[in-house]
Order: sequence, then C-alpha cells, then structure tokens
Amino acid sequence: QVQLVESGGGSVHPGGSLRLSCVASGIALSYSHMSWVRQVPGKGLEWVSAFYADGRGTGYIESVKGRFTISRDIPRNTVYLQMNNLKPEDTALYYCAKGDIPNAWGAGILVTVSS
Repeated sequence: QVQLVESGGGSVHPGGSLRLSCVASGIALSYSHMSWVRQVPGKGLEWVSAFYADGRGTGYIESVKGRFTISRDIPRNTVYLQMNNLKPEDTALYYCAKGDIPNAWGAGILVTVSS
C-alpha cells in the first residue's frame, strides 16, 4: 500500500523559503515519477512540479521556474520541494503525489505566504 507523508509547511513572509518533504512507503522512488500538486482554497488543483524516474529529469509550472526545485533522496525514499522567493500567490495546500498523472496522494500540507 502506497503511503505519502508530507512535512515542512508553514507560514512565511514574501521572499522567504520553505522545504517540503514527502516520505514515501510502499513504492520505490527509483521507479516512480513523483509530483507536487497544490490547491488554493476554493480553487482547483494545480500541478507544480514533477521528478521523472525515466531520465527526463524534472518539470515545473511556469510560475515557479527559477524559484522551486524538486529533488529526491533514494536511500531515504523521500522527495523534496525547495521553495525560494515565495510569493503570496504560492499560498496553497501542497500535495505529494505518485505519478506524473497522480494515482496516489498524501494528505497535503499548508503553505501560507503573507506579510
């Protein structure tokens, strides 16, 4: 059974940084595409970033390019999302998900960016 557990969220001022972590169990990151997806309260889901297990590297939505970095630690079976220069519009519930078209989700973690 796949389990994804996010941590690292919180509240920061604009320009601040956070690093989200997602510890995975029941899957091997070496063989799994992994994504981060976010949802602004009252709005739909928005794909943010992916780490592709097939050698394609990484992908990002345009609005976070140059500010967010996705990475993975295979021995720790953990995926990270380093978020720098955060903006108020980054405020959302962030989900770790298995797959580039997600088929398993974490519970989500809240990121709030405000002054």
